Parts: sequence; C-alpha cells; structure tokens
Amino acid sequence: MTPTHALHAMQALGSREVIKFWHQKGRLFSALVRPALWLIVFGAGFQSVSGVPVVPPYDTYVEYQVYIAPGLLGMVLLFNSMQSSLSMVYDREMGLMRLLLTAPLPRWYLLLCKLMAGTLLSVLQAYAFLLLCVLFDVDMPLIGWLYALPALVLGGMMLGSLGLLLSVHIKQLENFAGTMNFVIFPMFFISSALYPLSKLAASGAEIIYTLARFNPFTHTIELIRFALYGQLNAISLAVVVGSGIVFFVLAVYGYDPQRGMASRAPNPA
Repeated sequence: MTPTHALHAMQALGSREVIKFWHQKGRLFSALVRPALWLIVFGAGFQSVSGVPVVPPYDTYVEYQVYIAPGLLGMVLLFNSMQSSLSMVYDREMGLMRLLLTAPLPRWYLLLCKLMAGTLLSVLQAYAFLLLCVLFDVDMPLIGWLYALPALVLGGMMLGSLGLLLSVHIKQLENFAGTMNFVIFPMFFISSALYPLSKLAASGAEIIYTLARFNPFTHTIELIRFALYGQLNAISLAVVVGSGIVFFVLAVYGYDPQRGMASRAPNPA
C-alpha cells in the first residue's frame, strides 16, 4: 500500500459518505431534532419548584441546559455511529461490502477509512447542534468549541468503532431495532448524560452507579464536558482511547473472512 493509494482510498470513502449524507437531508434534521427536544422539553421538567432545585445544584432551567448539553453532544455522536453501522449492514446485504473488502488494500485500513468518514459526519453534526445551542442561549464558552474538537473526534471514533463491531453481528436490517433497545438506550441512560453520577450514588442506586462508571459512553461525555471548559479528564481520555482501540481491533477481526463472524455471514441474494 503506497501513500497515494491510501490517500485515494480515504478520499473515495470519505466523499461517498458525505455525498450519501448530503442526499439524505432528513438525516441531519433528525440528528438535530432528537437532542433539541431533550434540551428544551426534558430540561424544562427540572426547573426549580418553590425555590427548591429538583436536580441540585442546578437551580434553574438554564443551568441544567448547560449541564446536559455535553451529554446531548454525546447523543449526536452515539446515534450517528449507530447509523453508520446500519449503513454497513445495508452495504453487506447489497453486496457492496464484499467489493469494498476485496480491494487491494489492507482490510484494517479500509475499515479505518470507513470509521474516519463516519467520525467526520458525527463531528459536523455535533457542531451543528452547538449552533443550535446558541439559538437557545445555552451559555458555553465559544473557545470551548475549539477545545472540544479533539474530544469529539476521539469520542466519535470510539463510538464508531463500536458501531463497526456491532455491524459484524447484525445480519439483517430488521435486527437493528434490537440494537437500539439493548445497546443505544442503555448506554445513553446509564451514563452521566442527563444527571451527575453523584446523584445515582446519593440515591442508593449502587448497581446503576457502578455500571455508569464503567460505561465508555460516560467517559466520552465527561471528556467532552471537561474539554468545553479547557480542561482534560485524563481518566476519561484513557478509557475512550483504550475502548476505541479494543472495539476497532475486534471489528477488524470480525470482518476477517478466515477468522471472524463475517465468515459466517449469509451470502447476498
């Protein structure tokens, strides 16, 4: 594999994903509507009543919006990563994945190109949501947008690697609903996206608290949350990078027709 071939492959896969996204206008709309509803509607339920904050120490609706905004950025990354895994299943059913993986380039590099293209779309959607936050007067420092870029890229790659790994085991598009119920929703709700982990510990939900601490999505959110204010959460960084490497290696193994689950995938009609 020469550098020229590698660059052409990444450019081709990246442009394919961008063109697909451009022709799917509803995809961007749905990616923004989902977190926007949480930002506006869900946060309104945590306004203080008679001066008593429902979610201490957030006394006002605006303060809670600021808290959940990083979690909703994580939601954008999570759902787009799962959408990318859905496209992998579709490409496999249509026979396109077989053509891609038989290209004269290392399999791991082709999957990396696919991962980078999906991460690019995830980051673009995340910044579109940040613009939406400005319209709703969510007070986050603008310089934090720049600080958050590496965190968004790393989080997008980690979740994208998880999506690649899931696409190995999802044999049909119809099974994607199960992924929503058993992967996306548990990862999102058992995390610090909507409420501090200290609230879980204080409420006595020790099992949920422990699961949330070991949830890589929690560390994605915390990495983004700290980065928005120019800080680094070293533990979250290590967990996100480590989890991303593990997920990607397992995905590469799974797509190896001689060893992984892809060898047992049904042939396209």
